[in-house]
Amino acid sequence: MIRKLSSGKYRLYSTKKNPKTGKRRNLGTFNTRAAAQKHEKAVQFFKRH
Repeated sequence: MIRKLSSGKYRLYSTKKNPKTGKRRNLGTFNTRAAAQKHEKAVQFFKRH
């Protein structure tokens, strides 16, 4: 899940919420949406590998 921050950057969050905190895990902050999508694809590949 990619969200745009008020600073104009994009942050990648995990799809599942952390049961302990009730929030989503931060998986990185990127300058462009394309960079965030590229990293999200890499994360998905690693999860399924």
